Amino acid sequence: MTTYNIAGMDCADCARTIEKGVGRLAGVRSVQVDFATGRIQVEGDVALDSLRERVEALGYRIADDMGMIHHAPTPTPSNAILGFARYLMGEQETRLALIGGAIILVGLALSFIVGPTHWFAPTIDSLYIAAMLVALFPIARSGLNNLRINHDFNINLLMSIAAVGAVLIGETLEAATVIFLFAIGEALEGYTADRARDSLRSLMALAPERAIRIRKAESVSKPGDNLISVLPLTDSGRGDLPGRPYNPSDYQEEIVPVEQLLPGDTILVKPGERVAMDGTVTAGESGVNQAPITGESIPVHKSAGAEVYAGTINGSGALEVRVTRLAGDSTLSRIIQLVEEAQSARAPSQRLIDRFAHYYTPAVVVIALLVATIPPLLFNAPFYDTAEGHGWLYRALAMLVIACPCALVISTPVTVISAITAAARHGVLIKGGKHLEALGRVSAFAFDKTGTLTTGQPVVTITRSVDCATGEACERCDDVLALASAVERRSAHPLAKAVVSAAQSRGLADTYAPAETVEMLAGRGLQGRVNGKLVTVGNHDLFDAEHPHSADLCALVDDAEASGNTSMLRCDGDRVRGFIAVADEARADSRRVIGNLKALGSATVMLTGDNAKVAQAIGRAVGVDDVRAGLLPADKVDAVKGLLDTYGGVAMVGDGVNDTPALAAATVGIAMGGAGSAQALETADIALMADDLKQLPFAVRLSRFARRLIVQNITLSLGMKLAFMLLAVTGGASLWAAIAADVGMSLVVTLNGMRPLKLKS
Repeated sequence: MTTYNIAGMDCADCARTIEKGVGRLAGVRSVQVDFATGRIQVEGDVALDSLRERVEALGYRIADDMGMIHHAPTPTPSNAILGFARYLMGEQETRLALIGGAIILVGLALSFIVGPTHWFAPTIDSLYIAAMLVALFPIARSGLNNLRINHDFNINLLMSIAAVGAVLIGETLEAATVIFLFAIGEALEGYTADRARDSLRSLMALAPERAIRIRKAESVSKPGDNLISVLPLTDSGRGDLPGRPYNPSDYQEEIVPVEQLLPGDTILVKPGERVAMDGTVTAGESGVNQAPITGESIPVHKSAGAEVYAGTINGSGALEVRVTRLAGDSTLSRIIQLVEEAQSARAPSQRLIDRFAHYYTPAVVVIALLVATIPPLLFNAPFYDTAEGHGWLYRALAMLVIACPCALVISTPVTVISAITAAARHGVLIKGGKHLEALGRVSAFAFDKTGTLTTGQPVVTITRSVDCATGEACERCDDVLALASAVERRSAHPLAKAVVSAAQSRGLADTYAPAETVEMLAGRGLQGRVNGKLVTVGNHDLFDAEHPHSADLCALVDDAEASGNTSMLRCDGDRVRGFIAVADEARADSRRVIGNLKALGSATVMLTGDNAKVAQAIGRAVGVDDVRAGLLPADKVDAVKGLLDTYGGVAMVGDGVNDTPALAAATVGIAMGGAGSAQALETADIALMADDLKQLPFAVRLSRFARRLIVQNITLSLGMKLAFMLLAVTGGASLWAAIAADVGMSLVVTLNGMRPLKLKS
């Protein structure tokens, strides 16, 4: 599969034209043209020259700067005008249109000087015809080639027919003006489409192309290696880095392309610089602005052992970072790739419009032909213009001009591009227009508890042995914790980590050897053999069913759970030894997020495998509408299906791993912690990169806003076309007014579709 940039595409219809034309080339097995990114992917045995010739025959071109990053200028009015002027001069079609426009101005000036009845008037008409022919040449060539290659009528052919027809009925000025306005309008649409694509290119520009690699003196690269430069042996601000004594004679700094770095290399990130690669901090401390990746507004403190991401901005301290991923596998690269794929995936509304547009243009040609012929043939109406008004041929030509589907077919993709990119800038990765629209229809949110509504970092609060006589921590209580730790050491569950961490802090971690033959009891606990004995650690329901225990112990467990703790009972063999209580606090922002979702009219439900008392305590703390506890993974799926029956659209919010079945069952699956989890990026429809919920209400508002814009754009486009077609049939629409209205509407829907980029969180 080979990828190239395509220049000149201003709407999704252009992408279909190229895709169909290239697909007819001998040797091409598959082809995909993506309007959102302006790229074509071709698979097969086809020469580049043949591909280039076919694309140019259709009126477009393969750009020679594949892979280069184009930085959009600061969007001020003056920059926009200069940028558009450069865009006009950079394309052959628009240069010819400008020449045609200059000839029109000359003709208008001469007409004003000598008057319309002067003997020189035929020469002025000739100037208008010459202007039309100059501007029309690339348009007509593209339209005829598309008819020859794809056997399709496209807007370029329609405009060519309309212009030639206008000349035949003597409307030379209108013919020239229509073609000039059409060419400039198409260029303006292409320019605004490129500005929308620049929102993605700005993500690509986040990662530095070079990095400072630190190497020991004996392993420094030799002359001839792919180095950009070798820095002098200075401390570069690193002399006071904690974690490693610094000796200038031991290390050398080299500036290298990021593509040359390998996992295990060490790079230096100076204060104020962008981090070049994903990695782990090995020395230094600093606050790092992770907003480009996670959307977090406050810099995150980083020290030895912390993970950093390419594209983030280092604060006031220097950092040494051990590279953990190749440049092409970094979190930023994965985000860019997924955003590109998301923008390429057509939303349901876009697919509907594409099908409509496929039949719309040929239908308008047939209708225009009938308009031009039926009234003159059957009702003796005038075919040509008369003193009383426009004839039916002129009215049919006006219908052809207004038939351009650009405003309609561009109304959805520009909005989707803008919304997905705006979400990515705020740390929300939406993996396609389908999921963007689906989130806008969601009316209920189901949340996992641990790690989603809570911090996911529980701590042990109570350790109690049934043999404890005082009610205070004692050796027997410590033994309950030590034995539980031997089993929990084999688990990655947050509750297990809390038990192991507590045992380590009390010096009990090595009391028993790690358990053998550990078995997970799905949703209820786990068991394993320690020193030959079967040790079980599980929830109260498991022990009520399988391990009888005293009423006093039940009361202690109930009291602990009533106060918001999660309890784990423990037995060895058949003897229940005691319980451990663990508390997981609600996230600081959970209540505000739940409140914001309720304000948006959404129901909120918590689904958890924890016991009912703990779940209710957390549910009250965060303010959810409903709490469903004691759920196994399969039960969560059933709960989501029940919510779908009740609310229609349901989003499931979880960690992207343990809740995968429920995420898949929901209308939209939303995973926490996408920045640090490749699996979360791959499995969920939407990923919250910063591992918190603060951007979830923004994502909902954004998706609903995008859906409203799509409806507005479609309504405006269809409404304008219907109105002008009626005017054309009644003789009330001129050719130049029709094309001006069409171009204007294309710009309106494009600019309207870019509004999500300005939405604030």
